[in-house]
Amino acid sequence: YCESEKGEEEKKTEEEEKETVIFTVQKRERRQAANTAVCARLFCSTLRSLLVVCLQRMLRSPACAAAAFCFTERYPYRAASVYKNSSLMDIKVTSWSDRLQHYADLPANMDRLAMKKYRREAYHRVFVNRSLAMEKIKCFGFDMDYTLAVYKSPEYESLGFYLTVERLVSIGYPQELLSFVYDPSFPTRGLVFDTLYGNLLKVDAYGNILVCVHGFNFLRGPDIRELYPNKFIQRDDTERFYILNTLFNLPETYLYACLVDFFSNCDRYSSCETGFKDGDLFMSFKSMFQDVRDAVDWVHFKGTLKEKTVENLEKYVVKDPKLPLLLSRMNEVSKVFLVTNSDYKYTDKIMTYLFDFPYGPRQGLPHRPWQSYFDLILVDARKPLFFGEGTVLRQVDTTTGRLKIGTYTGPLHHGIVYSGGSSDIVCDLLGAKGKDILYIGDHIFGDILKSKKRQGWRTFLVIPELAQELHVWTDKSSLFEELQGLDIFLAELYKHLDSSSNERPDISAIQRRVKKVTHDMDMCYGMMGSLFRSGSRQTLFASQVMRYADLYAASFINLLYYPFSYLFRAAHVLMPHESTVEHTHVDIDTESPLATRNRHCVDGKEIDCKRNQLTRSLSEIKPPKLFPQAPQEITHCHDEDDDEEEEEEEEE
Repeated sequence: YCESEKGEEEKKTEEEEKETVIFTVQKRERRQAANTAVCARLFCSTLRSLLVVCLQRMLRSPACAAAAFCFTERYPYRAASVYKNSSLMDIKVTSWSDRLQHYADLPANMDRLAMKKYRREAYHRVFVNRSLAMEKIKCFGFDMDYTLAVYKSPEYESLGFYLTVERLVSIGYPQELLSFVYDPSFPTRGLVFDTLYGNLLKVDAYGNILVCVHGFNFLRGPDIRELYPNKFIQRDDTERFYILNTLFNLPETYLYACLVDFFSNCDRYSSCETGFKDGDLFMSFKSMFQDVRDAVDWVHFKGTLKEKTVENLEKYVVKDPKLPLLLSRMNEVSKVFLVTNSDYKYTDKIMTYLFDFPYGPRQGLPHRPWQSYFDLILVDARKPLFFGEGTVLRQVDTTTGRLKIGTYTGPLHHGIVYSGGSSDIVCDLLGAKGKDILYIGDHIFGDILKSKKRQGWRTFLVIPELAQELHVWTDKSSLFEELQGLDIFLAELYKHLDSSSNERPDISAIQRRVKKVTHDMDMCYGMMGSLFRSGSRQTLFASQVMRYADLYAASFINLLYYPFSYLFRAAHVLMPHESTVEHTHVDIDTESPLATRNRHCVDGKEIDCKRNQLTRSLSEIKPPKLFPQAPQEITHCHDEDDDEEEEEEEEE
């Protein structure tokens, strides 16, 4: 018993000793951790001081200044802890523009910095086809209809449609046509009317048919090939094909469809391939087309369209309070002129309404008459003739609206309204040459194409439909993403196949889904699809926009959101081999005859050897240069719109 009791006491003593040892070890570890924490705090404090000194020195370098700004933008809370209670607070890291004002050179490693290009809101943006420096523009020119004066849709188109139908009925067309009502979801700009077969065609830049409609009937592939074997038209055949490019053409476009559908389905008439018959009477589609064209011209020039528009301006014309503000700002930096095909009386009523505000350009400033916003006003311009030989320049009596007799030959006077003239006269009166002028209009042919091709004016195309196009592009992004996903599936099916493969993957399900998604996407725009494309193919209208418009937007009012020193720089237009190939290393076939066009890819010794051989063999001739020297600077300057600056430097 005594031995057992003694064993328990020893065991208890051993346990107490173990606990004492463990406590001592833990106490030592806590003391070491505390010492480590103190050292860490001292180290961090020292490191912070060193960082402050280093950053102060580094911020004098452009590359490090850019990095510091990106660090501040991406990690604001961390940056605040670094800058807090330090002399760095005296250094303002505000924006890229502030930094670039003080540093001549950009950082060499821009691609490694966490930067994202700033873009304005989509509905405020101006889109660029060719680079344009705003500070070089000395004159801003404007069209009036659908540019300064934007007509409300579909109210204005419905009015034009109804008046044109009334005119056709008055010259003998059936009374039943008065039952038609304008449908804004059907027509789009840029369609081509085939006067031989009576079809509305949506084509691409080369004349390939994308969509074909006969009346209200959308033709399928076999039906299209019966009339157009190659699904192709000769756009140059202007006697047969008429392009409906303007916003004024929208009611006319829908009217062609209504007439063709009516005569094709009415029991009183029998359809033919090129027209229709009523007993012994034959009416060709070309004759019908000419009647509609004459009726449209009559409505615009002799009918009551302008009269009814003026009677109810609030119903038909958009009134934007930002218009006087933008024009006044333009007047501060350059000259502003107006060129319209409308007569003075109509122009005066429309413009008076547009500028009818109780204040001037801004609230607090007195009201100004609309004429005061322009340095030159031209009515009855007769564009596109205006951009060629033009007409006689005459002065308008603004009290009566009548023209004064004789040709005006005097200098430019502010506030005087002129009639006729030409683009050459405008340049002479304003003291400007072609590229000094930015002309803003909605007519792809009358305003943009002719001013670009004949005068070299810079061009800004107003495309009101762009607002809806942007809405579909952003709101229906899921459809675009699904199409991209289907392309990925298609690529996977062919991934491991080459010319030796006998396997034929079944892609019918993917093709059906692509057609379904593409159709759903097209219908978001309207029955004719997008103004700019059908599926993956760009339309004729889109190609004309890219070819002739330097800038384009839903409204020229978007210029309000840009400074007049802005450089509109065109984005790179990528070809398929550029847009679908990633920036990774690609092995070049060294046997290719063009594989070594880049001199850096050729062995330097080989070049020197050839140069020495040529020098010896031609020593008697002694040509001044055996090899061209690679340019040391960029050889093109259109991206920066600085051609003229270089010309001036060379002249000096």
